[in-house]
Amino acid sequence: MNAPHDSQSLIVGVESAEMRRIVVGISGASGAVYAQGVIRALVAADVEVHLVISTWGRRLLRDELGMEQVNLEGLARRGDHGIILYNNNDVGAAIASGSFLHDGMIIVPASSNALASVANGLGDNLLYRAAAVTLKERRRLILCHREMPLSHIDIENMRRLSLAGGIIAPANPGWYLLPQSTQDLADFVVARLLDLLGVEHAVGKRWGEGARAS
Repeated sequence: MNAPHDSQSLIVGVESAEMRRIVVGISGASGAVYAQGVIRALVAADVEVHLVISTWGRRLLRDELGMEQVNLEGLARRGDHGIILYNNNDVGAAIASGSFLHDGMIIVPASSNALASVANGLGDNLLYRAAAVTLKERRRLILCHREMPLSHIDIENMRRLSLAGGIIAPANPGWYLLPQSTQDLADFVVARLLDLLGVEHAVGKRWGEGARAS
């Protein structure tokens, strides 16, 4: 089932006000597989996902996942996903307010444009406004930056955001677990992001786990 027009929010299967809430933003950098992996794991962990996607983020989902429209079931891999989708132009939405309590926000993937906007306190759309509010309320904000090489401006923006309390988590997969597929490489990054969010998961594997005794 595809999402309705983005002037609406879609609420499916949210049963408990006690469940954890995570705000997920998708911007236009390559790496839709990371966003999809994080969303699927959050839904599997019964986390309430509040999703906002930039214009270029929607283009990303089309180019890399074949989604002509935002397909929440496709992102979550289940129908009862509980994802709330927001219009990125609606800077008056719930997640734009500090009174909206949540357990952290992640922008995945995060473009250099998103990095610059958040690092410099811009709030001209809902994605950037929600990130700014997350910082001012001293909640966890993670940017999974996925562009290279880095310009000096990118590095300065990372420094500025880190000093403001944000976490820069580049999409740099490790090879020491001997990945056998591109999915293994994606899972490595997704698993680290979930760890930063404090969400229990079974994505990928960890160093030393399942190792044979010498």
